[in-house]
Amino acid sequence: MRAALYLDAGKVVVDDVPDPVLQQPTDAIVRVVRSCVCGSDLWAWRDTFKRAERSRLGHEFIGVVEKVGSDVGNLAPGDFVIAPFCYGDGTCEYCRAGLQSSCLNGGGWGAPGEDGAQGEALRVPYAAANLAVVPDGSPDLPEERLLALLSLSDVMATGLHGVRMAGVTEGSTVVVVGDGAVGLCAVLAARAIAGAERVVLLSRHEARQGVGRRFGATDVVPQRGQEAIDAVHDLIGLGAAHVVEAVGTPQSWETALGVARDGGQVGAVGVPHVTPSIELKPLVIRNLGVRGGIAPVGHYLPDLVRRVVAGELDPSPVFDRTLPLADISEAYGLMDRREAIKVALVP
Repeated sequence: MRAALYLDAGKVVVDDVPDPVLQQPTDAIVRVVRSCVCGSDLWAWRDTFKRAERSRLGHEFIGVVEKVGSDVGNLAPGDFVIAPFCYGDGTCEYCRAGLQSSCLNGGGWGAPGEDGAQGEALRVPYAAANLAVVPDGSPDLPEERLLALLSLSDVMATGLHGVRMAGVTEGSTVVVVGDGAVGLCAVLAARAIAGAERVVLLSRHEARQGVGRRFGATDVVPQRGQEAIDAVHDLIGLGAAHVVEAVGTPQSWETALGVARDGGQVGAVGVPHVTPSIELKPLVIRNLGVRGGIAPVGHYLPDLVRRVVAGELDPSPVFDRTLPLADISEAYGLMDRREAIKVALVP
């Protein structure tokens, strides 16, 4: 089979790899229908950190079950499924609490020794606990519906996680720092799921601003740094009680804390690839709450799948390009140059 492989900074290729096989009775083999490139995939592309040469890439996918292990009783060949970007065993204390991203025996696609999602097929450990079956789903669904479902494997669930950690409720005013796919999905989650009344999106990119407004952003602030902080305060006075940080850089953290009002809550889902430095004393003085975390996608999947299937939620516009897997290098380049929000891949 064919799959995307990392070679070096700025170099990814599609090449032959061994077909996946069942290794444990809890495994399943899934044929990939759609995968995609994530902003975090760009870290190795940009040489922020090194991966092993010819390591597998990608952690978001939807597909069709081809084989199941003898202990997988809730799935069958032919099921159309969504996988969370990191998996859990479904039985540990964290999984039972809905925090699958902290599973004691879990892992993630594309990690050392794991299959990657940017390929034709892959092995799924603990399949019964992780694969969410799409009711009446199939590869023949309209493309927009396929992309909406694909977003649930990471960015839509991650955006919602940021909203939940920020404490957003009906009628809230929210600021979203970041106009990538996660930030845009946070706008959608804040409005369509949590019921926020006002959502301010920080974005300098016209196309991304358009998606943000489509998702329910009531205001857009194009400035950065202190100018952005000042602009938000001009809009909403003392600042926002709820802030979602969806970038992970030191500047975005500074902005998120600066636009929050005293007593507010910041939900941070932008994974830091350059560690921010946060002074604790100002947080204490201002009674600011900060929660950060990797989204436990499996916790959110059942409700998100229901909403998409019912036509209540459509995150598909975060995908603004679709390319064949063979064009993987172009897909990475488009996202690296911010010429695409998120690129979907067709095996």
